[in-house]
Amino acid sequence: MTDKHQAIAGCMLGTALGDSIGLPYEKLSKRRQSKLFADIDRHHFLFNKGMISDDTEHTCMVAQSLIVSAGEIASTGRTDRFQTALAWRLRWWLLTLPAGIGMATIKGTVRLWLGFHPERAGVFSAGNGPAMRSALLGVCYGDDGLTLRRLVRASTRMTHTDPKAEYGAWVVAIAAYLASQETVVSPRHFLQVCNASLEPDAMELIQLLEQVCRSVEAQQTTEAFAESLGLERGVSGYVYHTVPVAIHAWLSHGSDFRAAILAVIRCGGDTDTVGAIAGGIIGAGVGEAGLPADWLAGVWDGPRSVAWMKRLGRRLGEALAAEQARKPLPLAWPLLPLRNVAFAAIVIAHGFRRLLPPY
Repeated sequence: MTDKHQAIAGCMLGTALGDSIGLPYEKLSKRRQSKLFADIDRHHFLFNKGMISDDTEHTCMVAQSLIVSAGEIASTGRTDRFQTALAWRLRWWLLTLPAGIGMATIKGTVRLWLGFHPERAGVFSAGNGPAMRSALLGVCYGDDGLTLRRLVRASTRMTHTDPKAEYGAWVVAIAAYLASQETVVSPRHFLQVCNASLEPDAMELIQLLEQVCRSVEAQQTTEAFAESLGLERGVSGYVYHTVPVAIHAWLSHGSDFRAAILAVIRCGGDTDTVGAIAGGIIGAGVGEAGLPADWLAGVWDGPRSVAWMKRLGRRLGEALAAEQARKPLPLAWPLLPLRNVAFAAIVIAHGFRRLLPPY
């Protein structure tokens, strides 16, 4: 396997682990989390097993879209086929009744069904949907800045049109690329790359990243950093909250995947999405071998199982290496609505459990 193969596998599986480990704590405050869960270092979703949510599903859809568009991207640098493929996957995905979708993603996907072009289907929102599906783009095309920018823009604008959503997605893609290239990425080097590649009107995000760097250099915990942003009750779904916290966990813990994800969970709030983003970045650097084996073994899901995602990563790596399109990896689509209904029932059960002691 080449380094890129390893980075792809690590990014996809790291996303799944951050998502599945963080999922049971989603929307809990730090105080309530500590009351309900004495041990956060394992799966708690269903009988000590974990399941993935929309964060991982989006990464899988991006991978499938890159597989079928690899030839066009390599030969022309255009991203039309990627954009079309991802838009159709989002359309069909919505029909499988996925739980926990962001409102902007719902609206954008409905607009896709109504015939809006993918570049104009998005709604004005600075949610974190585009950021949670951009790490894999950075791993695959980070060495070609122009193509990467086109891919990030195409992925973002079919659901979100606020420039902040695109800037956040770009930063995640850059972070995943740098992680896949260097064993240790210094905060200042990361900041320099972002400064050189972000547009002038992204100054608010640049200032947030400067805060991240100062905090990491001062050895402040990710939880304390989140509190310094006013997120005492947990990280929100706003991209300028989600991305800085995920980046802080990555720069603070480097290749220590477990420590980074646990740091994100301790912040509370949107733990599955922040965990998925941080997991995708760190996973790109450590590969599958650097992921906690007990966490991987604890992911119980289908048809997007761990084994299926490994095959998906291999097919994507083959398409990129050959610079030719491949057929998408088959997925048992008829099973997805049944799986999603069961998933939603478990989520509802968690909601009722949160109403019970201890307080």
